[in-house]
Amino acid sequence: MLRPSLFCVILVLSACGGRSPAPSQPIVSPPPLPVAGAPAQFATGPIGTACLVHRRPGATRERCGCIQAAANQTLSPSQQQRSVRFFSEPGLLQDIRQSDNPANRTFWETWNRFADTAETFCGGL
Repeated sequence: MLRPSLFCVILVLSACGGRSPAPSQPIVSPPPLPVAGAPAQFATGPIGTACLVHRRPGATRERCGCIQAAANQTLSPSQQQRSVRFFSEPGLLQDIRQSDNPANRTFWETWNRFADTAETFCGGL
């Protein structure tokens, strides 16, 4: 069973849709994440791009940039590239969660940290 917080992040991600960005697109280093009462800052990168590609309802530049900033803090560049597919194929994330493969279990733990971070900083956008 998915935690409610993780489920919310998956919904946000699946609402964003996405395809893999052009291979030449650089990953930008993360700006500070928003703090309560402070102006929000956002990042660009593969997850933010995938989030914006299909322009689904709820996929705003603000929200997708915030999710990318959370990804920059919690996911490596290769994990971000792997995660891009979840926007168009959210069932893959369920397969990883249920896998007995040690690499998938490690990725799942990292994904949970990302999901918690994204929900904390981007949930109100």
